[in-house]
Amino acid sequence: MSSVAVSALEPGIAPDRSPGKKVSSKTGMKSLNRLVRQPILLITVLSVFVLLFIFVVLPMFNVIKIAFSDENGFTWDYLIKGLSKPVYQRTFLRSIILGVIVAFTSTAVGYLFAFATTRTEMKGKKFFNIMATLPIISPPFVVSLSIIFLFGRQGLITRGLLGIKDANVYGLPGLVVVQTMSFFPVAYMTLRGILMSLDDSVEDAAFSMGASRGRIFRTVTLPLTMPGIISALLLVFIQSMEDFSNPAVIGGGFSTLSVDAYRIINGMNDMNMGCMLAIMLLAPTVCAYLLQKYWMRKKSFVTVSGKPTQARRKLHEKHIVYPLFAGCCFFTGVIILLYGTVLMGAFVQTWGVNYVLTLKHFSYVLTLGAGVIKNSVILAAVAAPIGGFLGMVIAYLTVRQRFPGRRLMEIASMLMFAIPGIVSCIGYVATFNTKPLLLTGTAVILVATFTFRNIPVAIESGTSTLLQIDTSIDEAATISGAGTWYSFRTITLPMLRNAFLSGLTYSFVRAMTAVSAVILLISPHWNLATTKVFALFEASQFSDAAAYVVIMIVIILAAMGIINLLVNLLLKPRAKAPSAEAVEAALQAQGSSK
Repeated sequence: MSSVAVSALEPGIAPDRSPGKKVSSKTGMKSLNRLVRQPILLITVLSVFVLLFIFVVLPMFNVIKIAFSDENGFTWDYLIKGLSKPVYQRTFLRSIILGVIVAFTSTAVGYLFAFATTRTEMKGKKFFNIMATLPIISPPFVVSLSIIFLFGRQGLITRGLLGIKDANVYGLPGLVVVQTMSFFPVAYMTLRGILMSLDDSVEDAAFSMGASRGRIFRTVTLPLTMPGIISALLLVFIQSMEDFSNPAVIGGGFSTLSVDAYRIINGMNDMNMGCMLAIMLLAPTVCAYLLQKYWMRKKSFVTVSGKPTQARRKLHEKHIVYPLFAGCCFFTGVIILLYGTVLMGAFVQTWGVNYVLTLKHFSYVLTLGAGVIKNSVILAAVAAPIGGFLGMVIAYLTVRQRFPGRRLMEIASMLMFAIPGIVSCIGYVATFNTKPLLLTGTAVILVATFTFRNIPVAIESGTSTLLQIDTSIDEAATISGAGTWYSFRTITLPMLRNAFLSGLTYSFVRAMTAVSAVILLISPHWNLATTKVFALFEASQFSDAAAYVVIMIVIILAAMGIINLLVNLLLKPRAKAPSAEAVEAALQAQGSSK
């Protein structure tokens, strides 16, 4: 799942789906007439637009509206306050600094893993690939909890081994470590795709001319992978800016915009200033996203020409492979240590005081906390298929169909990827707290949040797959008399099996591990496991929190297997896409039998 889900958002993987030419008014009218003649397609397009407007556009509009208004109407006061007050300036600057540092550290670690697993003959590459993607499918509290267990005031390393009694793991250094280990898989997935696409003959040509491996890396490999590096930097920067759980848990006195926006709304009940901080957070993330998505896509660093090349031996020199292997082993050891610490912390009486093994924390979770785990599973199980299927529908509409507003649908559906979770959460509170859209406190608003927060990955996965399928297949079905819905359901959707699986799995995992997007939307009846873990952190009940995390990881891994099995049963994989002639013949035969 992880590799498919993340690679779906990599720049350059999917070619630009826009026509490239300005559509004439005559072509537009032709597309509109064709749309009107197909009622199911028309209803589908209109329904998607309505859903995107209600659950994506309207919440963001309301955030902006509240930030620039008070009881007297429009005002600049909150913007001036946000830009001029030292406390908010400091918070904004700190968020940017943290994002930049983590972007570089995570990209460096991701590049190490990506280069070692794609360009060398290093042993254990499959194992390192699994370890490098593990943080993507785990709850966001794992690394923070492990750092507290290992380096906190009662830390196993700081107090137990080094005898440091007043160890302080909170603040910028702790946050950098936590976010680096949490987000380097994003950089790894992006860079892995770029490095795998490089033609070995380019480096071999330089080597045959006498260039050293170091010079080849500096002058050939590194420049060719620069688009992936910049893309990884931007993606990790967005992830760091959006992150709520880690700064809230381990930030200490190091404030960030996402945490301050939550505290101002939830603690001070100042919705206007909270929305303004949300806009201050939204501005750099949207700019970074647009830069990553559009500017990087225009860069061309092509090395694969389509000409046949011989399979060449990858880097095998010991002085190259051994250091890379050692680096991968070091960070893999850190990952194993972090996850092993959480597992151990869930089974001891009191961390740092009494290490006697016990099951009382799991008993606590399975009795008092069974309800919130059940809620999380139910809501994730409902949101995942809705988001996965809706993602395939939107991908099909924006790639295969031509209708007025197609580009607008594409932009609106992908907007949520650039919107931080806390900003989305604030927008939903502002939108669905009054009639006629009174959904606050219900399961519907949580399902909607999970669906539209996670839908961009499903859309990009479906888009990348559709761009590789010959359009003549759909055309043959249309010529043979098949409607758009029938063609999508019986021909296109089965060929989108892998993309659908990616969207389903990603949606379920993100729904199970969401914090910032739902922190203000939960209710006593619909509380969630992640918000319960957050509350346990605030109460310093770390072992109980560890038990929650372990159970959540087990549920996520089991759900991934079940989803994979169900998708395989419902959408049986095909060895290859059917030809246009085969589709046309099958439909004609079916028509004649009737």
